[in-house]
This record gives sequence, structure tokens and C-alpha cells, in this order.
Amino acid sequence: MSIGHTAIVGAGGWGTALAILWSKRGNAITLWGNDPERTARLRETRENCEYLPGIKLPESVQVTSEIGDCASADLIVFVTPSLALRAVATRLRDARPSSGAVLLSGTKGIEHGSGLRMSEVLHGLFPDHTVAVLSGPNLAVEVSRDLPTAAVLGCRNSQCAEELQSYLGSERFRIYSSDETIGIELGGALKNVFAIAAGASDGFGLGDNSKAALVTRSLAELLRLGTAMGGNPRTFYGLSGAGDLIATCFSRLSRNRRVGEKLARGETLGQISGTTHMIAEGIPTAKSAYECARKLQIETPIIDQVYSIVHEGKRPDQAMQELLGRDQKAERA
Repeated sequence: MSIGHTAIVGAGGWGTALAILWSKRGNAITLWGNDPERTARLRETRENCEYLPGIKLPESVQVTSEIGDCASADLIVFVTPSLALRAVATRLRDARPSSGAVLLSGTKGIEHGSGLRMSEVLHGLFPDHTVAVLSGPNLAVEVSRDLPTAAVLGCRNSQCAEELQSYLGSERFRIYSSDETIGIELGGALKNVFAIAAGASDGFGLGDNSKAALVTRSLAELLRLGTAMGGNPRTFYGLSGAGDLIATCFSRLSRNRRVGEKLARGETLGQISGTTHMIAEGIPTAKSAYECARKLQIETPIIDQVYSIVHEGKRPDQAMQELLGRDQKAERA
């Protein structure tokens, strides 16, 4: 596999951070954004003011709102919101990407209704292409500032995984490879739901003991549901499981944690969404995770309560009280 041109589909914070990171390595990068007006502003100012204010995008990065500009790339990286992935990928398919292009999903979510992971959506649309996944505790602001981080790249083609690891990884962005994709994707998706609960704990001022217990039980719940959905248990103790869960539940930069905190302090989802353009993936994923848990008959009390808050209008204090009032039992995953 020879990579001469990388296209990043999605010009939010994560897509822009990856464009900055990989262009500094000398890689040829095209960054695609869906909004022509916002994309034109990014192209002119070289600054993504909405997502990464104060961080300059290198001049070498080509910025476009034409999906066809991504079709010639050897590596196509999807970092759109999960709810938009299928529609955007369908547009790219219609633009006829190169037959040998590798597709890399950095989108963290589960499709509503179908319960499909993002790589499964891409496999369905691009059955003849190699699909890989990238996940881990990677906050976009820190990556854009070149602070050290690590990620895990999963691909069933081990040779492709090693080549992508070498091409995309660096001392500041360490990439570990894996041939297991299911657990990597589920860890990256489900942790956002638990981060909303962790943020609510902060909003209620419940303290570090309570939050540590909540995150620990979240990991147990992640293991239960994730393994039932086909993930390798070992993967959930790695970068895209425990690692991403820790970062997202504790970081002040985490938008999902921030949503939970604001909900606990009395703000509504409408008020929260009206003050930010950023999408908290834990909100749509709560619905998908709830659907999957019901289908598989897996006990998921934390996911259930987050779902009831963001999709059924339950008061956060009532949801927290119901979690605290559950029967005490033996500790087991």
C-alpha cells in the first residue's frame, strides 16, 4: 500500500486536529467540510474558530467543501458526526473514490435502529475497500497543540494496520495496532454515554469517591454490553476502553462530560445545544446503546438512566437517586 494523499472527511475539532498533526509530518492532506461558508472561512483564515480557536492550520492543508476532491485520496479518514456518516459516505461513494483507497473510521458512534458500528456502515457502502478504525483517549485540543497522546488502530488486514501505524504514528501521536475492530469501536462509542453520567456527578457535587465508583461501574457495564456485541474483553481494558473512558469522564475539555454537568445544574438540552455548535456524541449513542442492550437483554443501569434523561426527559436528580437506590450486590463484571 502506498499513501501519497490523505483526505479527512469532517472539519470539526477532531478532523482539523488530525489535519494539523499529519500535515506537520509532510503528508499531503485534504480537509473536507460540509458547510461551504464555514469551510471558505477556514480556508482563508487558516483557523477553525468554532472548534480550535487560536490554532493555525498549516498552509499545506487543502481545505474544500467539494466531496469529489477526496475521491482521489489513497487514505480516506471519516471523522463526521455519527448521525451524518452514512449520508456523507454515500456522497463520497457516488464520487467514485480510488479502487485501492483505504477507509479509516475515526467516528465514535452506533447507528440508530440498525445497531451497526461505523465500520460496518462503511463496509456496506464500500464492500471492496479495506476499512480500519482509529480510537483512543484523544482530545482534539490537546492533539492540535502537539501534546503527547496514544491511539489504537484496528484492521483485520495486519499488513495494512502496520503500514497505517507507520504512516500516521509519531513520537507525539503513538499508535498501537490491533486486528480487533469491534471492541475498539464500541469502547470509543459507549464511553461518551458514561461521560454524561460522570458530568452529572460533577454537576451535583457528589465528590471524587462517588465519581470513581461511577466510572468503575461504567467500565463493568461497558464490558457486559461490549462483549455481548462481539468485542474482545481485553480490548475494553485498553486505550479505546478504559483509556478513553478515563479521559472523557474526567477531562474539563470533554463535551459529553460538560453536557452532563450542565444537565445536573438545571439546564435543558435545548439550552445547552443553543450555546454550542459542537455535537456531544453521547446523546445519540445513548439511544443506540439502549436499543442494543434491550435487544441483547443486557443489564445496563447507567446507560438506561442517561437514555431516560436525554431522550425521555427524566430529571437528572431522579435518575441519580434511582442509581444510588439500586440493591447492593456482589461485585462482578
